[in-house]
Amino acid sequence: MVKGSGERRAGAGASWFAPRASGAGAAAAEPQSPAGAPAAFLPCLCLPPPPSEQVGEEPYEIKKVFASLPQVERGVSKIIGGDPKGNNFLYTNGKCVVIRNIDNPAIADIYTEHAHQVVVAKYAPSGFYIASGDVSGKLRIWDTTQKEHLLKYEYQPFAGKIKDLAWTEDSKRIAVVGEGREKFGAVFLWDSGSSVGEITGHNKVINSVDIKQTRPYRLATGSDDNCAAFFEGPPFKFKFTLIDHTRFVNCVRFSPDGNRFATASADGQIFVYDGKTGEKVCALGGGKAHDGGIYAISWSPDSSQLLSASGDKTAKIWDVGANSIVNTFNMGSNVLDQQLGCLWQKDHLLTISLSGYINYLDKNNPNKPLRVIKGHSKSIQCLTVHKNGGKSYIYSGSNDGHINYWDSETGENDGFSGKGHTNQVSRMAVDEMDQLVTCSMDDTVRYTNLSKRDYSGQDAVKMDVQPKCLAVGPGGYTVVLCIGQIVLMKDKKKCFAIDDLGYEPEAVAIHPTGSTAAVGGADGNVHLYSIQGTALKSDDKTLEAKGPVTDLAYSHDGAFLAVCDANKVVTVFSVADGYAEHNVFYGHHAKVVCLAWSPDNEHFASGGMDMMVYVWTVSDPETRVKIPDAHRLHHVSGLAWLDEHTLVTTSHDASVKEWSISYN
Repeated sequence: MVKGSGERRAGAGASWFAPRASGAGAAAAEPQSPAGAPAAFLPCLCLPPPPSEQVGEEPYEIKKVFASLPQVERGVSKIIGGDPKGNNFLYTNGKCVVIRNIDNPAIADIYTEHAHQVVVAKYAPSGFYIASGDVSGKLRIWDTTQKEHLLKYEYQPFAGKIKDLAWTEDSKRIAVVGEGREKFGAVFLWDSGSSVGEITGHNKVINSVDIKQTRPYRLATGSDDNCAAFFEGPPFKFKFTLIDHTRFVNCVRFSPDGNRFATASADGQIFVYDGKTGEKVCALGGGKAHDGGIYAISWSPDSSQLLSASGDKTAKIWDVGANSIVNTFNMGSNVLDQQLGCLWQKDHLLTISLSGYINYLDKNNPNKPLRVIKGHSKSIQCLTVHKNGGKSYIYSGSNDGHINYWDSETGENDGFSGKGHTNQVSRMAVDEMDQLVTCSMDDTVRYTNLSKRDYSGQDAVKMDVQPKCLAVGPGGYTVVLCIGQIVLMKDKKKCFAIDDLGYEPEAVAIHPTGSTAAVGGADGNVHLYSIQGTALKSDDKTLEAKGPVTDLAYSHDGAFLAVCDANKVVTVFSVADGYAEHNVFYGHHAKVVCLAWSPDNEHFASGGMDMMVYVWTVSDPETRVKIPDAHRLHHVSGLAWLDEHTLVTTSHDASVKEWSISYN
């Protein structure tokens, strides 16, 4: 057990990011009570920028975080937690715990201190702490009131995945269940780890646990052995097994007033029991509550109704006293519309779909959610930005083939309609016809009209070999790098290809005039080609990088070519001087993987496997802005500028961040 509220962490201050306090849902300064505890729990959704190399005013500031969606798995329930004051909800994706403001989900905060994939996170009833459990069996209890989210305690209750946890109403005891080896659960004091009972009575993985929030305390569990179990305490002792279900029990939840608890199972049934005695009260719906397995249930704040989420692609509200359906929400007909999680918080009813989308249900219109939060749940590989109708949009593509677009101001986002890429989107750019040009591991290059925002079948061009990078130029040109091949396209048609290159092409850029294509190779050289009509001609000129080329980009005015490489270096060549080496930029601790020029042509950004972003000044390699831990757990996968002071970054953490950059 690790103890101590002042645990020092690598990159302290850079471990999570969120917008500064402004607008709806932002935190205010907290009045302190004499004891030092916050007088009122206010969700901390603001963060000063981490320390930089520069003295004085920080040269950068996080403006917005467009967080990842929940990471979901078919047939596995997804827990979504709510804070006791009703302001925020939280869920997990990879090694991150994502906290979002329920009224304005564009305000987000990401906790990144777990070393392994996190499965569940829940607020303590006091609101001061969050407990989160991961696949290795580690339980971390951390502070919600401070900007730093300092670790309070860490425990390992058993060896194996933690699947659910519950607090007692006084925030002093925690029950944890999951896939242990010898045992599947534990219940202990939060501040010492001392056991306050035993969780026994099951012979398989325990999926769910809950504790009655009124005295006398009771505890209930649900397991893969098709049973639920009932405990009295503390210290909690096994009382009896509930054997009403015929399939895995996925979720058990006590009503807020403690009078009832309900169990939901893969058999499509929900049973309601007396909260104090454990006696069965009824089966909701008389027999089957849903046509498919039920993955999650959540009680209304007044304990009279229950929300259920099912694999039959519906969510339902039940009047528990009358044993009747109040609402049925039809979420769609696609397999991705299966419902894996739910939360009833104040007036908000949330469900999570297999797509990862978060749905805000509308009681008055059960067939159309009030809003759907979309985004990425898988790692983002590339991005670009584009102005459309006076607004700046961010476009991002992930390794599951999904492309998302974001309003850079509001964070409102959506995907394109129709059938798009079926595999990783590797690169994207916007051409002069306002088309998003993308290449994917599905062996296609697509042209998508950004005013229509829908995929069309005839605008997908099949490649002979898998494409991995592309660049667009004026005159309808696209240069596509495939494995061992360079393809020139004009007006969406292949017109020229070069095989037998003698090197492996990795990155490409087209000069703004459209006359030259620069191709970076794994051989550590940049090879220059002339675009002549419908042909590509080698200029028989190579520029030497400091290692295998990973990305390159021309400045917007065409004066410079920046090249980054696997040896942690960025080299800038001066085009007018016959591509003479202009400056060399050192600073990254690992392979540099992406580059983007600022609209001012005087600065450019680089992102690396070291999770760092540097903003460089072309004329002086020593004048730079360093953003450490830009994305805390994963390397930066894409960069783009909205304007000369606003940089956008994406990463394999499936989130998009906007930064304000200032120059001295």
